[in-house]
Amino acid sequence: MITGLDFIGIPSQDAERARSFYVDTLGLRPDEKARFEVWAGDTCFGIWEPEQQGMPFAPQKNAHPALRVDDVAAARAELEAKGVQFNGETFDTGVCHMALFSDPDGNDLMLHNRYAPRT
Repeated sequence: MITGLDFIGIPSQDAERARSFYVDTLGLRPDEKARFEVWAGDTCFGIWEPEQQGMPFAPQKNAHPALRVDDVAAARAELEAKGVQFNGETFDTGVCHMALFSDPDGNDLMLHNRYAPRT
């Protein structure tokens, strides 16, 4: 029945600020046809303002889209140099490294690198 994932909705109170964060700070690829769509690989992040649709704004918490990087420590250091604040230390699950942070609207995100092969 379900054949794929079309996009991840990113609620914002300021779509331009959010777009700048995802494109300029995180380095996601802007969509050529839709200003408020940005891409991490084949995954689209669709930025939207719930209040423009008559809904209350609420950041996405505890879902943490896992943004794949080659080296979590290096990526974290680069983002910290750009002012991104992380929530706690980078941790090792035994199969991957993770570092949790939030965008300017409070939506939870994570840097992720799986180092152990899938079994």
